[in-house]
Amino acid sequence: MSKRMKICINTGGGDAPGLNAVIEAVTMAAYNRQWEVYGIKCGYTGLLNTDEIITLTPEKVNGIASVGGTILGTTNKGNPFMMPVCNAAGESELRDLSDRVMDNFRRLRFDALVAVGGDGSLDIAHRFAEKGMPVIGVPKTIDNDMGGTVITFGFDTAVSIATEAIDRLHSTAKSHDRVMVVEVMGRNAGFIALNSGISGNADVILIPEIPFEIDKICDKIMDNELHGHKYAIVVVAEGALPKGGDVISKGTGEAGRQHVVLGGIADYLSKEISRRTGKDSRSMVLGHLLRGGSPTTFDRLLSLRFGAAAVRAIEMGKFDHMVALHSPEIAMIPLGEALGIQKRVRPDGDVVLTGRDMGICFGD
Repeated sequence: MSKRMKICINTGGGDAPGLNAVIEAVTMAAYNRQWEVYGIKCGYTGLLNTDEIITLTPEKVNGIASVGGTILGTTNKGNPFMMPVCNAAGESELRDLSDRVMDNFRRLRFDALVAVGGDGSLDIAHRFAEKGMPVIGVPKTIDNDMGGTVITFGFDTAVSIATEAIDRLHSTAKSHDRVMVVEVMGRNAGFIALNSGISGNADVILIPEIPFEIDKICDKIMDNELHGHKYAIVVVAEGALPKGGDVISKGTGEAGRQHVVLGGIADYLSKEISRRTGKDSRSMVLGHLLRGGSPTTFDRLLSLRFGAAAVRAIEMGKFDHMVALHSPEIAMIPLGEALGIQKRVRPDGDVVLTGRDMGICFGD
């Protein structure tokens, strides 16, 4: 494509370190081609209410690659195909407003959208591509469960933060002979818990892919006692579940959310461990700490590579595709293909086997 393009970019779903780096790379790569770039605020909100669109220039994005969050804002309850709106009776109901988004996209004469998000946000992008919108997807999730790419940006930063927290908990747990149960994010995939737990020398790691038995966890903790190890660190993904049981959640939350709100597994485990072993046990939820702060060097560089590659994909007309890391190169794969694969921890994979060889209990 040689014509001067007018493109836009949005960020959707949960925030992740590296979003601003993608925005900076897209803006700089576009401006170096003499294209116009616009930022869509809060997911697709800016294409529903067009006063929520901003011009992006090199001056506005200079240096934001090192800053956490997203200058465009984001949301995990802004699906235009199921948007919560108030009806005449003042009650909230879900409506399909996707045609309004398409109309505004065309009226504003945009040539392409760079949609940055996880599986939920990119599913929305794929649906718009099927309606005729030229879309390029950029995969983002701290959970690292997006198919089609070796890794997603945000994951490395989240694991680094979790590992540092676990390192710090060792000293206080040892001082009081306590069991510390650390809950990290990970709805369907336990990559954060697994990687940080092994790196942080945890005694027990619980992930969604391996249902646990509470007795096995308590046996590991009491076995530690017999060997003079009077404290324990348990790392649990929020989506971990007992064998034959269900995940612990806080309900569906607000209308229009993509998922139920998980949380509470660490508190449950802490109380059960204390009741069954008699040991002092405390719980800690790292939660959104894993999403905040500056991205690591790895995430920063990956985000910049993804953003620049997205602009190259637009230049080639490679729409309804997603940029992905096929190490060591950046590839472009069909969005539908990527969405059809949810990446999960392999219970028989090398990383889990490494943990078992080190004596870590997985609750099974």
